[in-house]
Amino acid sequence: MPNWVAGLMEEGGYATVALLMFLENVFPPIPSELIMPLAGYAAHRGELNIGLVVAFGSLGSLAGALLWYCVGRWLGCERLKRIAARHGRWLTVSPQEIDQADAWFDRHGAKAVLIGRLVPAVRTLISVPAGLSGMSLRRFVIYTSIGTVIWTTLLAAAGWLLGNGYDQVSAYMAPVSNAIVGAIALWYAYRVATFRSSRRRDERERQPDRP
Repeated sequence: MPNWVAGLMEEGGYATVALLMFLENVFPPIPSELIMPLAGYAAHRGELNIGLVVAFGSLGSLAGALLWYCVGRWLGCERLKRIAARHGRWLTVSPQEIDQADAWFDRHGAKAVLIGRLVPAVRTLISVPAGLSGMSLRRFVIYTSIGTVIWTTLLAAAGWLLGNGYDQVSAYMAPVSNAIVGAIALWYAYRVATFRSSRRRDERERQPDRP
């Protein structure tokens, strides 16, 4: 853990925990797998209260999730479909796939948000399709809050319980996060490389059979 982060946490306390968790959800400079265990460790040393650490960490994380949800609601499926029709290769998605994803999210949105908030890397991205699909703000807040509180509690508790061995949390969690991010990057590269053939296949399927 960078020393400057520990210094910020010592000076800013709960506000720093909330800010770092907000930034982690918007543009993750430092993963929550390192922020929350360190805050839990600070609580173990008596510098912070573990309950307030979880509360402020969850609030910051939820604020970041709401930002991306609002981006999704502002963008909307129809506007995204128009963008995909022009720049689908780099978005790696066609208008037809957006319709399919929207239908899937309508059926499984609550479960996707709840579970997605417990998965590194995915936990930030899941807020966008929730907004795109038009999931109600109330429903989104309920399910993302449940997942967020579970996630921050587990990480803070790990740092608190491990005490001086809190670095062991990052030793296990950081490789998992890196593996997931790497898998997403590989998947994106594959989709960009094969998008043209996928689009042509979709167009062939939409064409009526000729006698």
